[in-house]
Amino acid sequence: MHIWVDADACPGVIKDILFRAAERVRVPLTLVANKLLRVPPSPYIQALQVPGGFDVADAEIARRCEAGDLVITADIPLATQVIDKGGHALNPRGEFYSNENIREALDLRNFMDGLRSSGVQTGGPPPLSHADRQAFANQLDRFLRRHLPGS
Repeated sequence: MHIWVDADACPGVIKDILFRAAERVRVPLTLVANKLLRVPPSPYIQALQVPGGFDVADAEIARRCEAGDLVITADIPLATQVIDKGGHALNPRGEFYSNENIREALDLRNFMDGLRSSGVQTGGPPPLSHADRQAFANQLDRFLRRHLPGS
């Protein structure tokens, strides 16, 4: 198993949680972004810089992701691709996307995109709260315990 991070928009506090988890359970973790990222020195953690452009990092993650891998992303189209490949997708607020909920999430995203493109001010997501960070850490720990023996 490999953990992939859609790192351009991933909050720093979530990256820190992921760094600690990768070290603790010795699982490969790759942050993918179109900007240079600093990562702690570790045999388990690396950063991959891709060229700038719309969804370039998402496309690279989708290309490299394999069945059983975990992808950390708030990007619903990327999460859809990951699930279609047999991977797992977790957003930074601690919500797993699944076959059961991804189509609804994609429909809602497309609806909101339509509203925004017609000029409706929809606002953005609220700031990441302490409860969100805790939910993410808990979901990540549960996932790793289920999918990595001895973790």
